[in-house]
Formats: sequence, structure tokens, C-alpha cells
Amino acid sequence: MKQVAQNYKTGELTVLDVPAPACRPGGVLVRSLFSLISTGTEMMKISEASLSLIGKARARPDQARKVLDSVVQQGTVATYKKVINRLDSYTPLGYSLCGVVQEVGSGAGEFRVGQVVAAAGNEHALHAEYNWIPVNLCVPVPAGVTAEHAAFATVGAIAMQGVRRAEVQLGETACVIGLGLVGQLVVRLLVAAGVRVVGLDVIADRCRLAEKAGAVACAAPSNEGMAVIERALSDLTDGRGADHVLIAAGGSSNGPTEAAARLARDRARVVDIGKTRLDLPWNAYYDKELDVRFSRSYGPGRYDDRYELEGIDYPAGYVRWTERRNLACFLDLIARSDIEVESLIAGVFPVEEATSVYKSLASRSSAAVGVLLEYRQPRATGVRPDPSQSAGSPVRTVARAAMARQLAVGFIGVGNYASSMLLPHLAGLDTVRLGHVATTRSLSAINAQRRFGFATASTTADAVLADSSLDAIFIVTRHHTHADLVCRGLRASKAVFVEKPLALTDDELQRILQAVAETGNDRLMVGFNRRFSPLLRQLRARFGTAGAGLTARYLVNAGRLEADSWYLNRDLEGSRFTGEGGHFIDTLSWWIDSLPIEVYAMAGPERDDVQATLRFENGSVATISYVTGGNTRYPKESLEFASAGMTALLENFRRAAVWSGRRHVSIRSRAQDKGQRDELAQFVKACSSGASMPIELESLAATTRATIAVWRSVSSGVPETV
Repeated sequence: MKQVAQNYKTGELTVLDVPAPACRPGGVLVRSLFSLISTGTEMMKISEASLSLIGKARARPDQARKVLDSVVQQGTVATYKKVINRLDSYTPLGYSLCGVVQEVGSGAGEFRVGQVVAAAGNEHALHAEYNWIPVNLCVPVPAGVTAEHAAFATVGAIAMQGVRRAEVQLGETACVIGLGLVGQLVVRLLVAAGVRVVGLDVIADRCRLAEKAGAVACAAPSNEGMAVIERALSDLTDGRGADHVLIAAGGSSNGPTEAAARLARDRARVVDIGKTRLDLPWNAYYDKELDVRFSRSYGPGRYDDRYELEGIDYPAGYVRWTERRNLACFLDLIARSDIEVESLIAGVFPVEEATSVYKSLASRSSAAVGVLLEYRQPRATGVRPDPSQSAGSPVRTVARAAMARQLAVGFIGVGNYASSMLLPHLAGLDTVRLGHVATTRSLSAINAQRRFGFATASTTADAVLADSSLDAIFIVTRHHTHADLVCRGLRASKAVFVEKPLALTDDELQRILQAVAETGNDRLMVGFNRRFSPLLRQLRARFGTAGAGLTARYLVNAGRLEADSWYLNRDLEGSRFTGEGGHFIDTLSWWIDSLPIEVYAMAGPERDDVQATLRFENGSVATISYVTGGNTRYPKESLEFASAGMTALLENFRRAAVWSGRRHVSIRSRAQDKGQRDELAQFVKACSSGASMPIELESLAATTRATIAVWRSVSSGVPETV
């Protein structure tokens, strides 16, 4: 299928051939009819992509700070790889469309195949021929509303949420600053609500368009234009000024913020809808005691994964207007002819011409407000592309003779970790052939294929599992999917490499062990990479055999996660420690050369903090302090061992030291190396030669049981047997 994409590093815009997304539970697969180009939000993103790396950092200081923190914790090389991986990838464009339901996933039974719907979301309603849309980001299009007009629904919901935040009343007066696409829709909504409107915009044609829609007067924000608007407001309000000022402008100028204070009445509301500079002139805003409000996108529910992805609605009695209800309301206004959008359509272009359309908009040779992309319809209705199709990107060619000696590898999931820490190492091995990659998002699969040379790209795990040409599969997906995919991979007679955790519950682990027993396929590896770190191995060699009676202390400065991180969804993904703790338990078990048999753990002051004590078969004891409230610049991991008059210290896989008698030996690593390269090399060698897996199955199971037991002990308050 066709999809519009941009490389954020180079600024390149292109229309790609990509595999169609699969229909997943909780949503519908939609074949696009029209998608709307946001001449504000999207053009801002395109403009940022043309900036230098320094310019990008200045445009996104929040991200720049995260990069600096990552350098301290993970090192320059690892951070650079992650940053470039994110930048040098195709990213999607678009977030508002109208299309036809092609397939209905489980839990989305309110929709039917063939139904015309409007869809929203900058990760879902993309400029692509097919999109998977969650139920709460999709609404039926009422009778009488054309597909072209329904494509405006998302931007209409943005404008509607801004008007709701203003809490306008009949007979009031409002000023709209910025008469682009959102501003034009705000004007129409205010007029429909019985509010008298004036507007400001630097483009005269947009001012005239708003006046045709019912605005009393519109002008440029020049001295002369401001005088025109002030006279109009004086006539409308007996000199009081605007009851509401809605800022729908973008950019780095503080002019809109200053103009809002000048035009607002005493104690008026100022609502920021766009992304503009907000350096509030203190005297002006204080003297009038202005009420400054923000309008967050389409409405309540936005950025809440439980609402948007899991389909959990907010009761109308508590939240009357969610983003989905805003979408439906806007379409209803169009159906009843209370809002018209036809005059906003400046052009309709085939999706194949998207690149030239964006270039025209970026050059400012067009003052267009609303531009639509149109999608050619398939000759046979109801037929959708195969999501396992090869996307046609450049493929690494391999001689037939060499191919026979290579391990054919497939990937299910290619997030930032896989792209920066796994695939670069695998792609550098002559003994590996990257055969098949599958991700739920089309562009992610294409990015992996483009960068690493996978022969085939698809959007379903089924396609990889059914690929008979593959010898091994890597599972790098969200935690709750691991156990099921591991079982399916083992039963498909593949060697399986799964990132931690292997399982989230004892029942899941038992199902995996049962699959091994029933199939005889024990070719299983978990991504416990730290035991393969060259610095840690060198330190252990200097320390010598631990024997019984060793004590260890492992400090993990995990840090806080973003509030919307999927890691925090305990109901689905388990506790944060359950997801990550296996790394640290495996490292301790390897060093001590013994399996854990008992854990005792308690929660710390922060939500995800854990203090765990582990007892091992040989009598050794270790503690893990997993803390999230520490300083982000402090090293993430510190590890200490003590036994028989010797002490060893590892500092964040960069520095290490051993104290023995009166001797003190220090070791340094040029760059942080947590062992991924050696881990992968050993896995590939074992798969190719038939040798044992790098980590024994018994150890993988014991580490997983201990990780699960830690959180069980936190809940029970007593020691738990592994």
C-alpha cells in the first residue's frame, strides 16, 4: 500500500510502498478515502525536520535534556546510536481521515464491514491507504455527510475542544488569533454557538474567508489592523473588549500572546489551542486578571492509552465531551448544516502526489487552508493487501553458496532497543541472514528493512512464525506478548531469542516449559546480556571463583518513567521490576555460579521501588535496590561483591576494581558495553553449530521464577520460595 512518510534526520518526504497493517483486537481496519493535511501541525513538523541537529535540539529542549541524561547513564556511543536510530527513520504524517471499514477486530463489534467512518490519531489515522483504528478514535459518518467533509472531523474536534475550554455563552464576543485550518473551524463553531467573532491573521485571504463564515471583522495584526479590530470590538461590546480570546496560531513570535492581552476584556478567558510562544506580559495579564487556559488536542481521553488503545470510555455523566464524542458532534453539525467546510477545501490531490503538495505548502506559494489527499479504490472491493507482503525496499543480496552457511533470522518487533542494540550487531555477522521482520506499524517494518536489509517486511507475527525459511526468531515486543510468542516459536521448530522477561507469571513459565517438553525444542535464549559484558567478565576473572558465602549488592538507579509509558500498565505488563529485574538476578546468579532459591522483598517509598534480598543454593546472599527516585545523572547500575577478604566493584559497565589484600587493581572500558555483541554472537554460534544455548534452560527458568517471586513477596510481606 501507499503511505506518506518523512525522514526526520534529512527532512526527505516520500510516498512509500509498505505492507498493510493487520486488523487487531479493539479496533477496525479502515481503507482510506480521503485524509486531510494539517497545514499547521504537519507543516511545523516538516519545518523542524529541515533543521540541523542543533536546531532540532533547540526546537525540542525537552528531548535534548533526555539525551544529555542518557549520555551520563548509558554513555556517548549507546546514546548516539539511539538518537540516530530515532532520527534516521521514516516517520508517518497525518491524523485526520475518512474511510471504509474493511475488517472488524474482536471487541469492535459496534462497527461493520463497509461502514463509512471518520478516524483520528497521529499514530493511527495516517496518510496511508489502510490504517488500523482503535474504537475510541473512530466514529460512523452520518448520512448526508460526504467523505471529503468527514475527513475534517479530527481537526474539527481540536477546534471544538478549544471552544469548550472557553465556556462561551450566547451573545458573547470572541477574538480568534490565527485563521489557519483550526482557526477557521473555531470561527465557524463560535458563530454556530451564537458568539460574535473577530479575527487576526497575517494572510488577507484567510481573513476574508473567516468573514464569509460569519466573522464580523478580521484583519492583519499590524498597527492598522489592530486598530480595525479594536474599533469592531468596541462597537460590539460597548468598549469592554473580547470575552474570549482563542489563540490558534503557531510559531516563535510572542505577538499573539501580547495581542490577546490587548484585545481581552477584564477577567476574560484566553485559550491556547495552537503551539505558540507564551511569554505572558505580566502587567497586562495581571491588570486584567486574565484566565489563561490550554486546550489539549481532540478532548478528554487524548494521550490516555486506556481510553485510546484499550477502549475504556469515560462515563458521560462525569466527562460529557470526550474526544470521540467531539468527533461525532462535529460530524453531526455538518450533517445538520450548522457547520460548512466545503469553502475550506483548497484542493484534492492523489496520494501519489503528496510530496509535491507538501513542497508547495512549505514554499508558502499557496495560502491553502484545507488540502485533501485522495486514495484510489481497489478494483475488487473488500480485498485488502496481504500484510506479509514484501515492501519492495532494497534487500541485501546474498550468494546462494553463502546462504547455506547462514542462520536465517526473523524479528517480531523492532523498537528502539532492537534497532540500536541488537540488529546492528547481527547485521555485521556474515553468519546471519536477516530474512523477515514484522511490526504492528508499517513504517517500523520498512525502517528495519531499509536499514538492515531484511528480505521481507510484514505487519503480523503470524507471517514470521509461518516462514519456513527461518531458523531462528527474535521476539522484541511488549512484555505481555512474550510467553505466547515463545510457545508458538518453539512449536514452529524455531530457535527463539526473547528479550526479558521470559514470562510474567508462573503459569506462563509453566506453559513455556511444557512446550519445550512436548516438542523437544529447547533452543531458547533470553536477552540477559549483562553476563556477557567484557568488563564484567574481566572483573570476575580477577576476582576468582566465588564459592560459598559470597555477599553482593546491586544498586539500580532506574529513574522515573514518563506518565504515559506502557511500562507502567501493571494490569497488562506486570510490575516494572518483573519486566526488568531478570537482568540483575541473572547477573548475580552467573557471578555467584548458583541458582536463587528464596527471595524476600519489600516496596520502597516510590511506586516502583523494590528492595529485594536473594538467597542462593550455595549459601550466598545478594540484595538488589531498585530505585526510581534518584538523580537522572547518577550512573544507572553499581554492583559490589565481597568474599574471602576480596571485594569487587563495577560502576555502570565503564569502570571496575578489585581489592585483594593490600592490592587494588582498577579496570576501565573505553565505552559502556553491556554485552549485547557477545551475547548475540554466542547465540548465533549455538544455533548454527547445534551446541548448547549460551544460558542453560534451568537457569533461565530459575531467574524467571525468582523475578516473579520478588513481586509476590512484596505483596505477601514474607519470604517466597523460588
